[in-house]
Amino acid sequence: MNLAIIPARIGSKRLPEKNIKLFFKKPILSYSIYAAKKSNLFDKIIVSTDSIKLKKIAEDFGADVPFLRPKKYSDDFSHFNESIVHGIKWFNNKKIIFNNVCCIYPTSPLIDYKKIIK
Repeated sequence: MNLAIIPARIGSKRLPEKNIKLFFKKPILSYSIYAAKKSNLFDKIIVSTDSIKLKKIAEDFGADVPFLRPKKYSDDFSHFNESIVHGIKWFNNKKIIFNNVCCIYPTSPLIDYKKIIK
C-alpha cells in the first residue's frame, strides 16, 4: 500500500494561513491533493494538519484527515519530517502498514501529477 502525506499547518509567520490562500480561485492546498489523486499511485492521501479549518478544506477536496497533528509537531521549530513520522506511527498503531510513503508539499500549486508518477 502507498501513502501520500501532505503536511499543512495553519500557522505561518510570514504568510498566515498560506496553505489555504486562494490561487486562481482555489486553495493552494487543493492542487497538491488533486495531483496526488490524479497520479493514481496512492491507496490513501492524507493531510497532516493542526487545524480544524484546514481539515475541512482538505476533506472538501478529497483528502483524508484521520487525525489532528499535535501542536509539538506544528510550531515554528518543527521540521516537516516530524509530521511525516507522526503520521506513519499513527497508522502503525492502527496496524496499517504502508510499503511506500510520499511527502507532497501543500504549497505547490504548479505540481504536475506526471512528475509524481515519474
